[in-house]
Amino acid sequence: MKSLAFLLLCIIFSNSTTAQFNDSTFYYFSLNANGSVTKTTDGTTYLLNNGLKFSVKKKSVVLNSNNTWVYGAQQDRLVNNDYTSTLDFNIYKTLPHFYYWGLGSYTSSYSLKIINQVQAGTGIAYNIIDKPGFLLNISDGILYERSDLNLGDTARDVYNTFRNSLRLRIHLKINTIIGFNTNNFLQNSLNYGDDHIIRSSSSLSFKIKKWLSLNAGLDYNKVSRTQKENLLFTYGLLVENYF
Repeated sequence: MKSLAFLLLCIIFSNSTTAQFNDSTFYYFSLNANGSVTKTTDGTTYLLNNGLKFSVKKKSVVLNSNNTWVYGAQQDRLVNNDYTSTLDFNIYKTLPHFYYWGLGSYTSSYSLKIINQVQAGTGIAYNIIDKPGFLLNISDGILYERSDLNLGDTARDVYNTFRNSLRLRIHLKINTIIGFNTNNFLQNSLNYGDDHIIRSSSSLSFKIKKWLSLNAGLDYNKVSRTQKENLLFTYGLLVENYF
């Protein structure tokens, strides 16, 4: 019911939608609802993947809030209950195409055996290519992490570490109809040589209306410390609004 309420809210505001941030556009809201259900004689398999994003742009500062929840079961066995919440900001006050960033995030993932994980840090980023229809961005920084991991039936691993966080981001837009985005992270621990996290999230969207798109996503995550990884392909609707 809450997801339906957000969907209706986006539709109500659709008359004010534009293609991107401009001089009078300071806020962005999007709701991504994907899922599938398969029922056979052996049981029911279902997967829900929901994302909620809100952004604020004020002069030389951009603030983003991003929340995702993946829930799935197969033959009455839980396989996914993964939640991530991230708050980040960019500060553009120096050289062209260059900015500072900072973030704080919380992750809980059944499939990756993460009971709780908190990360916070800051770094720098540079737009190697910065055109209206194509963006190629690279960033690097240092994160502090505190994790509580599940390594077995009774084994828990609670520890702190600093990580180097390297990210490659690509944004492509064709004729304002087709959009492609990919964010790829490599986070190596500075304290433990065999400890690394890989995160990759890509999406392809086809705009139906200014506020509505068909959306397909591919996400991959790997946590070396728990020796777990997951690959998730979803498709559904993306509702977004600039105002």
